[in-house]
Amino acid sequence: MAEPTNHNEAGEVAPSTVDKQAPSVAEEHAPSTDEPVATDLPTANAPDPKAANPETNPNAAKTTTAPPKREKPAAAKAPGVKPAAKADAEEKPAAKAAAKKEKAPALEDKPFVEFIQQDYLPAVQKAINQQGVSDLQLSFAKQKVPITGFESAEEWWQLIGSWQNGLRQFNLYFPEEDIQGKKGFSCNEGKKPSTLESFLIDERKITLDLLVFGLVQRLNGQKWLGRN
Repeated sequence: MAEPTNHNEAGEVAPSTVDKQAPSVAEEHAPSTDEPVATDLPTANAPDPKAANPETNPNAAKTTTAPPKREKPAAAKAPGVKPAAKADAEEKPAAKAAAKKEKAPALEDKPFVEFIQQDYLPAVQKAINQQGVSDLQLSFAKQKVPITGFESAEEWWQLIGSWQNGLRQFNLYFPEEDIQGKKGFSCNEGKKPSTLESFLIDERKITLDLLVFGLVQRLNGQKWLGRN
């Protein structure tokens, strides 16, 4: 049997598979002789942009360009919810207004007659009783001034107090029907008073306590209270 002939021995060159494929590849990517044309073949000096992405290729070269900053998303606001600072600013005036409404009016701001009957008479009764007077009789009436020679025909509101079967009596006058207005005082022992004097004229603001204290002091100055 004859041995197979070797192409090299016969002087023939066997076609390479590379040679077979090279024409088509070369023709597709070979540069034109007329003008330069860019190709999409990767080169050693120009890495594939996809391969140079550091997120997908850990071996890619790092760039000096800083990544864009991500803005912090704004906090979501629940519907109807106000910022704390604004809510506090709006609530403070409302709280002050509510406090003013809840504050009870002063006793002295009551209508004149209501204040005398509900607050002043009971306070005077208690204060004089504590001074050792047990038979004090108090009344409040609008009548003429019981002073001899007093020419006024007007009727004034008067607090009238008496004890020891009327032997000791005093009158506290309110001609202006206002505790902050002018006030007068008179007293007598078994007969009509002869003198009308001013009462608490140097005080700027009259209060319940001051009205009680002033009357007790005046009666004590008359030596009608306590051991007198």
